Amino acid sequence: MNKEHLSFKDGYEILKKNAELLESQQEPDIDNLMKLVEESMQAYKACKARVDAVQTALANTFKK
Repeated sequence: MNKEHLSFKDGYEILKKNAELLESQQEPDIDNLMKLVEESMQAYKACKARVDAVQTALANTFKK
């Protein structure tokens, strides 16, 4: 999954799904933990990039 092609909505859903999965586990699934962490980090970076872009655009719009 390429973060440049990941929409904010898709990234948010990945983060939400992974958080719910981790919270619902009685015992940590160490075998899949790295996969979840890597997937979550990619989703977080994509979401943060979108939020930062929107904040910059808004700041530039209202600065004028």
